[in-house]
Amino acid sequence: MSKQWPIWLRDDGSVVSCTEKVKVMTENFDEIKQIAQDAFEDGLLMEVSETQMRAALHALVDSLINPYNKL
Repeated sequence: MSKQWPIWLRDDGSVVSCTEKVKVMTENFDEIKQIAQDAFEDGLLMEVSETQMRAALHALVDSLINPYNKL
């Protein structure tokens, strides 16, 4: 089974408790983790610096855009 992911919270601090929503989040994060792990390992096998791989993965997350940002 997957790593225990966080308890998902709304912006107001209340818990997202809908079983289906939590299931989707768990599946999404399990999939993201596996894809990131595969990319990380591929980079290491191609002799890319571990430090650079980690920085690139962090930068990728930091570049994500919230299309639902409330103005």
